Amino acid sequence: MKLAMKLNFDNHYARLGDRFSAPINPRPLPNPRMVSVNARGADLIGLDTQALSGDVALKFFSGADLIDGAAPLAMVYSGHQFGIYVPRLGDGRGLLLGQVRNQQGQLWDVHLKGAGQTPFSRGADGRAVLRSSIREYLASEALHQLGIPTSRALCLIGSDEPVMREQLETAACLIRLSESHVRFGTFEYFSYTGQIEQLSQLADYVIDIHYPELRDDPQPYDRMLLEITSRTADMIAHWQAFGFAHGVMNTDNMSILGQTFDFGPYGFMEAFDPEFICNHSDHEGRYAFDQQPQIGLWNCRALAHALKPLTQMEDDEQLIVQYQGHFFKRFDQLMARKLGLEETQEGDREAVTMLLGLLANHKIDYTIFFRHLSEASLDVRADNLPVLESCPQSLESCSKAFESWFAQYRERLKLEKCRPEQRREKMLAVNPKYILRNHLAQTAIEFAERGDYGEIDRLLKVLSHPFDDQPEYEDYALQQPEGSRPIVVSCSS
Repeated sequence: MKLAMKLNFDNHYARLGDRFSAPINPRPLPNPRMVSVNARGADLIGLDTQALSGDVALKFFSGADLIDGAAPLAMVYSGHQFGIYVPRLGDGRGLLLGQVRNQQGQLWDVHLKGAGQTPFSRGADGRAVLRSSIREYLASEALHQLGIPTSRALCLIGSDEPVMREQLETAACLIRLSESHVRFGTFEYFSYTGQIEQLSQLADYVIDIHYPELRDDPQPYDRMLLEITSRTADMIAHWQAFGFAHGVMNTDNMSILGQTFDFGPYGFMEAFDPEFICNHSDHEGRYAFDQQPQIGLWNCRALAHALKPLTQMEDDEQLIVQYQGHFFKRFDQLMARKLGLEETQEGDREAVTMLLGLLANHKIDYTIFFRHLSEASLDVRADNLPVLESCPQSLESCSKAFESWFAQYRERLKLEKCRPEQRREKMLAVNPKYILRNHLAQTAIEFAERGDYGEIDRLLKVLSHPFDDQPEYEDYALQQPEGSRPIVVSCSS
């Protein structure tokens, strides 16, 4: 039985053929219930929020029924996981329900995460759990509102179906939206299996759909690789500027559009720690916060290796220069904006490095520091910045350590042309008050596991305006309460 719900499907990926995916219907989630709907996500695909909250949407997005135009399929890919090549991965618990073209002509993948077993499940149950689904649902929207390139969320569906992970949990479905689910690992799969015709077909698809300006380029595949490299560098520069750690930067989790997706054990830093490891499963610290830029380059080089049958580059030198140049330029720009500087000047990068060292040495909350700095006067000093009062050492010793940096910062601000009130306004617009701290996500999870979903929507509302003062939600801007148990997240998250 098919149900009527108005979505304009335009399923380009399905037309690539059975070498690229396996057509399969989702396994219905028993006793589904709509946990949360995201109106902003619905707008992206031209779906009315009332329809999204209705019974037809619940049945479709939980896998119980199809609607006209949907063509569910599981995509095949491989990838380097923690640096080790795994020859065949694929959508083990997700399905591309179809691609929807909105009224603006944009094409969006509608993807069901938690669809049940697929030909690529490798013996797993193919389910997502409520805990991890809530984390991805909230994180994708939180990053988007911060201006970080990311996949988006449409809705979240819960169930009573038991699922065993590290403990017994309940199954859920997340419907996410992305402009593409093609990964670095998709190219790796066809390259490493010697399917060069399909590798070329995939590259042409990516250019036609996502990089049409490259169609007539004399070296379209080289240009595509460099464009992906630039976008990846841009994404990771944003991660570093906002203190975000992804946690599992495997090549199968890297988007060819430079967008954050496949959220798992991510985390925003609180006390600044360049060696921050958000993933409890990452025992060697491969994906620690300060390793993310070089892992991004490592992954781009892995993609370049996969594309060698198509490209004309003799070595990786051009790619390395492209990545590093783009990363540092964007990171410098983002940090300058966070400090209220209009343009970067000689010495600014050294000042940022010095500041980050001080924040790390004194365990200062990264987000709160920049927010307080935004609100400070032109004569800002270490001894009148409230965030430094939380320093584990005495305020006097902490202020003394920061004194030299603040003196340099005051002199640097004098070179700026904008008035202090303009600087304050601009800094508040780029330094968030609210981020998705782990304890906030965990609180929403614990309420949801008891059947109360209100905290998810409340948190989504707060994170939708991260730069605004929201007096009724002041507590959401605070660090994890002192003395509370640490929150551990792993690859099962």
